[in-house]
Amino acid sequence: MNPMSSACDTFKGLHIHPTRQCNLRCIHCYSSSAPEERDHLDPALLLGAITDASEQGYNLASFSGGEPLLYKPLGRLLDHARRCGMTTTVTSNGMLLDERRLEVLRGRVDVLAISLDGVPESHNRMRASGEAFEKMSSRLEGVRESGIPFGFIFTLTQYNLGELEWVANFALEQGARLLQIHPLEEAGRAGETMADSKPDELESAYTFLEVARIRTLVGDRMLIQLDLADRDLIREDPSSVFAGEPSPDYISRPLADLVSPLVIEADATVVPVGYWFARRYALGNLHSSTLSELAGAWRRDLYPAFRDLCSNVYRAVTAPADFPFTNWYEALAVAAESPPAR
Repeated sequence: MNPMSSACDTFKGLHIHPTRQCNLRCIHCYSSSAPEERDHLDPALLLGAITDASEQGYNLASFSGGEPLLYKPLGRLLDHARRCGMTTTVTSNGMLLDERRLEVLRGRVDVLAISLDGVPESHNRMRASGEAFEKMSSRLEGVRESGIPFGFIFTLTQYNLGELEWVANFALEQGARLLQIHPLEEAGRAGETMADSKPDELESAYTFLEVARIRTLVGDRMLIQLDLADRDLIREDPSSVFAGEPSPDYISRPLADLVSPLVIEADATVVPVGYWFARRYALGNLHSSTLSELAGAWRRDLYPAFRDLCSNVYRAVTAPADFPFTNWYEALAVAAESPPAR
């Protein structure tokens, strides 16, 4: 799961996408992963990047994809991340969590995040598979028996808020410790197949109220995380979204103090914030330089422009508005795609 997803989180996350191969072709996939994709990053490349990231202040290694369970060296990477003192998470569609793969995760993963996109019919539609929910749910007994802490991730759209209570009840019944509610991002395949489906500000406000109601019902039995940012909290602490006054010694500061999350895409491109973030802000590619080398050049050459981007978006999202909540990371990604001011 991605416990760093909210704008004001204390985790400094390294998101690793070692492959775009997946057993599904989900209609809301931000990375356009699919069964026919065969790209796999060299584990030696990622081991070095994990070491460098931990030295740069990142304290969480999050593995996604694609389906990370199809990446055979996953166990080695998880072991190395833990040796580096990092919290580890793995995000999976849950269908492949057999005994052998659970054994790879046992003792190596702090949180296993399983995707759950609504009632069974909705889940299957989003996953473009008539058996996705049945196969995922059939694996949950083994997950519980493994002792691996797990939770669910629910993708919020403009149209499925009415299914959230069902999702929360299902998660509780299955023994989940966490339910993460993450707004749809129209990137990758989702940009083609789910245009105009991301929740608008009114729907986000309704979601906040519904989450508050469900939290009251759930109590302390399960943590419920909503990946939306409160405009007032951002306004009070611009440094939480990397829009505060820059430190005069930023050239020598750990990279995690300047940007989080940091994303390694399946082609070894390293970008800030999210998958397919605008390439003019990319650190570069691990095939050409180490992460430490990329970080040094990015601080010098691109960090000022990235900070200006954050500051511009900060001013936009903290301006007077009808509704109090915003998807900070999406706002940042959209602004990054806009032509730079001349």
